[in-house]
Amino acid sequence: MSGGPIMVLSQNTKRDSGKNVQQGNINAGKAIGDVVRTCLGPRAMLKMLMDPMGGIVMTNDGNAILREITVQHPAAKTMIEIARTQDEEVGDGTTSVIVLAAEMLGVSHQFLEEKMHPTVVIQAYRQALEDAAVILKDTVATKIDLEDASAVRKVIQSCVGTKFIAKWSDLACDIAMDAVKTVTMTSGDKKEIDIKRYAKVEKIPGGMIEDSTVLKGVMFNKDVTHPKMKRRIENPRILLLDCNLEYKKGESQTNIEIMKEDDFSKILEQEEAYIKKICDEITAFKPDLVITEKGVSDLAQHFFNKAGVTAVRRLRKSDNLRVARACGATIVNRTDEITEEDIGTGAGLFEVRKIGDEYFTFIEQCKDPKACTILLRGASKDILNEVERNLQDALNVARNLYVEPSLVPGGGATEMEVAHRLREKAKTLKGVVQWPYKAVASGLEVIPRTLAQNCGANTIRALTALRAKHAKEEEKNVNWGINGETGELADMSELGIWEPLAVKLQVYKTAIETAILLLRIDDIVSGSKKKGDMNQGPAVDHGAAPPPEMPEM
Repeated sequence: MSGGPIMVLSQNTKRDSGKNVQQGNINAGKAIGDVVRTCLGPRAMLKMLMDPMGGIVMTNDGNAILREITVQHPAAKTMIEIARTQDEEVGDGTTSVIVLAAEMLGVSHQFLEEKMHPTVVIQAYRQALEDAAVILKDTVATKIDLEDASAVRKVIQSCVGTKFIAKWSDLACDIAMDAVKTVTMTSGDKKEIDIKRYAKVEKIPGGMIEDSTVLKGVMFNKDVTHPKMKRRIENPRILLLDCNLEYKKGESQTNIEIMKEDDFSKILEQEEAYIKKICDEITAFKPDLVITEKGVSDLAQHFFNKAGVTAVRRLRKSDNLRVARACGATIVNRTDEITEEDIGTGAGLFEVRKIGDEYFTFIEQCKDPKACTILLRGASKDILNEVERNLQDALNVARNLYVEPSLVPGGGATEMEVAHRLREKAKTLKGVVQWPYKAVASGLEVIPRTLAQNCGANTIRALTALRAKHAKEEEKNVNWGINGETGELADMSELGIWEPLAVKLQVYKTAIETAILLLRIDDIVSGSKKKGDMNQGPAVDHGAAPPPEMPEM
């Protein structure tokens, strides 16, 4: 991977106008858009990415692709950042947001060529974004009844339909709906759905993808600490700890001076007494299972074994929090502060099972688990990784629906309807602002155009027909878009292709605001000194920045 040439002008050189820099930014944005453009829609192509360690990733997830690409140009880095923002905010629409942002930059090029000031273009873009948000909420969006499982399933299916997991879309929808319902916490009118922390995906190679399931509880890759401890307990009393069950060493170096040989045995007795004390404090509450995030010494294992207590050690903090939510326990930091309320009794079964070569601990059949584990099975690690990425998108779509139950049609129908209404609104505007305002409308058409291109249809004919369809307002063709499989026009409400309103709003906001941000840049000043420029102040890079660097094929 090698970067392109960097043309560095020192401060002494006569400065060019900011147009070159803006041109460079637009080109960088378009180059990033071109990378992921073929990854949009049900006929999307996959990209094979090779990381520096020699690992291979095969995916059509925009965010996953851009994470692996190395770029030099600062504008291209900004584009990659917005895919990450989109992923963190709503978890879906990462490819759409990049394609749309690249197009918004592309359509601004003609105005800069005609010496229109970037501020005027930005003003039009901002107004178009506000109007698009109003059109989405008031005209295009429809409410959904969350009690109607088949309607929710259709939305998740339209998200999963463009991915590798499409063949098992029913299974993916069930898993996503199950997991989101399980981790939903309601307090008054507010819903808190934290799928990142409490819906953990565990991938175990082997078996069939059809064997994947959502556990009513949690599982983690651990075995009991002592071979004689019980590996199956029904209705266990679970105690969760965040402290060492071994003798504490001094924080810094500790020196002990021993005068006679009895002193040595006294020190050992003290250690023993300390461990016996903390084990007695634990066994007083008669737990069946003790899980700690730290270590358990051999002596503590011996005391637990005698008391018939099973112990699991060195559990991750995140796993411990999930166990706490699943069985209703509280994590205790000191053994002398344990109370009866801290013991978790909500789990129906604790069992250690061997899958392949590894031992896994299952805590399941929980009464009211507010955490769950999604167990994925599949042929190889690469397949499992791709299934996990697809499933995360499905989970996020389900979460967005439960938080805000509004839908907009997919397949480019929303973009075409918003574009049509923005064009109508542009006719009422005075002055030069109306031209960049109209350009936003034509920029939105990139989504249906790309869908048509990716399935090999006649793009111009399909787009013209779709534009005409949306122009006939009396027929109410809001839901008409491009069928991504065939390239023909179709009613999205009949095909059942819907997207959550939250995802679409975030795509528009992120894409247009990024275009605005990059258009406001008229100079790139590098703070680092280049060779040969040591005496000439900061280097100024005037638009001749290198093209973004792509993985070598």
